[in-house]
Amino acid sequence: MYNIILSAPSDYPRIMEIWESAVVATHDFLTTEDFNYFKEVIPKDYLPNLNVYLIAEEREIVGFAAVAEDTLEMLFIHTDFRGKGYGKILCKFMKDKIGFTKVDVNEQNQLALQFYENMGFRKISRSAKDNSGKNYPIIHMGL
Repeated sequence: MYNIILSAPSDYPRIMEIWESAVVATHDFLTTEDFNYFKEVIPKDYLPNLNVYLIAEEREIVGFAAVAEDTLEMLFIHTDFRGKGYGKILCKFMKDKIGFTKVDVNEQNQLALQFYENMGFRKISRSAKDNSGKNYPIIHMGL
């Protein structure tokens, strides 16, 4: 049985383990420099400013998600737990509880694009750079 709870700063190390495992598995387009950049700024600049929800299975945190205003900012599932429905459960929980209607997805991350399309999102627009100004095209999706 799963449990979804709000995170605390003490959860940041596990959140970053999950982030790293998921990004290594799905973001092969990231340069090492950019991977290290995001690994440093996420716990310092992003997590403290978001309400981050954790999904746990028998007390083991397997994924996390966060919404800012009406946009899903992040949803990551640890590689060892991918394909077991946790992403769908967490996405639905966040939609129902927080009420987001938008998500931005790296264009090169085809698995994520398919996931969000399966969750009912459609492409709205495209940006040539990500929110950090890096050369990673973003697909803006909405319900």
